[in-house]
Amino acid sequence: MRLFLRIFLLFTVVNVFSQNTETVLPSVKIDSLYREDQFYFGFTYNTLQRKPAGLLQSKFSTGFSAGFLRDMPINKNRTIAIASGIGFAYNSYNENLAITKPNQTPVYAIIDSKTVYDKNRFTQLLVEIPIEFRWRNSTYESHKFWRIYGGFKLAYLISDKSIFVDGQGKTVVNGNKDFNKLLYGAYISSGYNSINLYAYYGLNSLFKSVKIGNESIKMNSVNIGVIFYIL
Repeated sequence: MRLFLRIFLLFTVVNVFSQNTETVLPSVKIDSLYREDQFYFGFTYNTLQRKPAGLLQSKFSTGFSAGFLRDMPINKNRTIAIASGIGFAYNSYNENLAITKPNQTPVYAIIDSKTVYDKNRFTQLLVEIPIEFRWRNSTYESHKFWRIYGGFKLAYLISDKSIFVDGQGKTVVNGNKDFNKLLYGAYISSGYNSINLYAYYGLNSLFKSVKIGNESIKMNSVNIGVIFYIL
């Protein structure tokens, strides 16, 4: 009887350990109502258009921008969307337009080729509000896709500085009231995945009613570079 019980228990234990254990993998829920909400970072080369006679850009004028965009798809496949957001931009312009302020009033003059100077530029810090129309061939399964984004951008000037340095010293002008506080323009970006080409065209002048002699300064900016989108 004892021998019978031992054999029975042995076969029972072997049978238990020989059973296959099935692993149940958790199901992955795919979000078909995704949004392309994105942080963006841009680097640009800045040029001036509609320059007055004699005004030339020197060295390399750069710009940097960063912000966040809220994506709002408008079709079922979510390949077309409208986006808006907020950001900051810093733009620098190296040129030969000297801005001085001898009597608390800004004075403008073109630096001739015979004048030796070390530095002359003006910089601007702006708050930006972009509004754009978006096309992309993305799907809810992959966020690597081709895109074309284009839109309109409003920018408010919150800080500016003009610097002129020559052998006699440094002249700095802050808070120049001759700069337009509100700037606006059109832009487009296009590319694949995170890296995209970017171009912006300013539709109004950087300055208000400013003249050099009898010629008005109506310069606008054109910025070309790259922009990175990060989810």
